[in-house]
Amino acid sequence: MMKFFSDIVTLSRPNAAAATVAMLVITASLVSIGGCSNLGTSTSGASARSSVTLTKAQIASLLASPDRTAADRTNDLRRKPDQMLDFIGVRAGMVALDLSTGGGYTTELLARSVGPTGSAYGQSQPPRPVDAPPRPPVTPEGNANPQIQTAQPSAPVPATPPPPRRTSAQALAERAKNPSLSNLFSVVRVFEDPVPPELSGKLDLVTLMFNYHDLGHMGIDRSRMNAAVFAAMKPGGMYVIADHAGRPGTGISEAGTLHRIEESFLQKEVESAGFKLVAHGDFLRNPLDPRDKNIPEPAQPKDEFVLKFVKP
Repeated sequence: MMKFFSDIVTLSRPNAAAATVAMLVITASLVSIGGCSNLGTSTSGASARSSVTLTKAQIASLLASPDRTAADRTNDLRRKPDQMLDFIGVRAGMVALDLSTGGGYTTELLARSVGPTGSAYGQSQPPRPVDAPPRPPVTPEGNANPQIQTAQPSAPVPATPPPPRRTSAQALAERAKNPSLSNLFSVVRVFEDPVPPELSGKLDLVTLMFNYHDLGHMGIDRSRMNAAVFAAMKPGGMYVIADHAGRPGTGISEAGTLHRIEESFLQKEVESAGFKLVAHGDFLRNPLDPRDKNIPEPAQPKDEFVLKFVKP
């Protein structure tokens, strides 16, 4: 059964008392060892957090886990998670928040990466009120890599109404049924205030994968969102954003048509919240993409950038 955020209890370690200096040292060591073994998904154990990032071999091993879904493995072909996780620099024991979790692909990868001493949270928006004014029409997002084709059914699909679309929270609940993902949680909050109070000041990592541009046509106050993320992070915390590259001068104006955003525009918005850009990830770049279509023509991968910011 998936644990939602309101069910999380932060564990605390017992205080050791000793009569001598030697006993203090021994007791402190035992408490430290015992605390690590009982942390589970606790976010309070500093000794449970590693200062060493996952190696390429460790990343390859977790991606090869036999309990990952076929759909996620197909998504790997486009998303290059081995290079993404290496670029981020994920460590065991981190507390991570994946904004706009969608189906939970990235959130699950983070949960596997931070391990049982860490935790990963996937944020999604609450349902819109039925009386909310309609948003401007938006072009459906095209295939970011038309060279990768998904398998087509061999027989005609019956003309029946499609099943109701799962919410992000439901998708994460399905993923969390996997015993190896007991450290995965759902957070349903608005983008402008995406971090629950209980996580304030505890976040080591926040990710936002290929959806920052959508915040434009959704009318989200991005300055409030970025400020909230900054406030909830520890010093040294990382904010990693990937998106589809737009042409110079377009800003976020093509969010609802070409599903793109100008890289320098995004960088300026995030830095205005106090973050410092520390690295560019170029492993999803395609300089041959004209960046003037939702789906590149001729067929080729969409030009995409990854930026890593740090809270000083």
